[in-house]
This record gives sequence, C-alpha cells and structure tokens, in this order.
Amino acid sequence: MERPEHELIRQSWRAVSRSPLEHGTVLFARLFDLEPDLLPLFQYNCRQFSSPEDCLSSPEFLDHIRKVMLVIDAAVTNVEDLSSLEEYLAGLGRKHRAVGVKLSSFSAVGESLLYMLEKCLGPTFTPATRAAWSQLYGAVVQAMSRGWNGE
Repeated sequence: MERPEHELIRQSWRAVSRSPLEHGTVLFARLFDLEPDLLPLFQYNCRQFSSPEDCLSSPEFLDHIRKVMLVIDAAVTNVEDLSSLEEYLAGLGRKHRAVGVKLSSFSAVGESLLYMLEKCLGPTFTPATRAAWSQLYGAVVQAMSRGWNGE
C-alpha cells in the first residue's frame, strides 16, 4: 500500500470514528444478515440472544462493538507499519478461534466493513477508497489468521 491509499483510509476513518458505536452497529447488523450462524457465538452471562436486534442492543455487545472499532482505529493509526500490530492481531485471531469463529467468516466481516463505510461515507466512498480499505482489511486478516495456524 502506498501513501495515497494511507491518506484515503485516514481521511475516510475520520468521518466514521466520530460515531464509532453507531457505525459499528451498522457493521454488525450487516454481519448478522450475511452470517446469522455467528449470533449464537455471542453469549454474555450464559444468555443466548433471540435475535440480532436483541444482541445489538445489549450493553455487553455494545462493549464488543467499541472494542472492534478500537482495533480498526489501531490499524488505521498504524497503516504504514501494520507489522507493529502482528502479535496483537495474531492473539486476537487465537481468541476468535477459541470461541468458535471460523476463519472463513472473516470474508463476511470484510463485506460488512465495506458496507458500513459505504453507508457512512456515501458518495465519498470512491472505488479507490474501497480498494484501499480492502487492502488494509486483507492485511489485518492475514495477521489474525496466524492465530488459527498456531503461529
């Protein structure tokens, strides 16, 4: 990724990061639309959610959304040196594997991320911005996948 892509990512993230909970909720609502089988993986205090709406409105899940948005923020902040996050992201991958997330689900997460960005940014979400975010997300998933491979 080159400097113009880094700037597209930072510029677009500034708009999204003003309302992380709102935009993170859009991301997860889309994710549950694409992969409803992920919903049962989210249980807090042995409570199973009956619907995506039930999950998306729970305080515990809202905390998860905040954490996910912080990870995205860290990736944006370190876009020029993602290797500095390698160990952290591999550990995050291990945690996701431990709770039953399949590596294949990250494709739907990527689609959900792009969907959220498009909804938030509207016409400023250009093909170039989309391509830059796809590259960034691909690098994050590659690092997280090390957690599945036991590295």
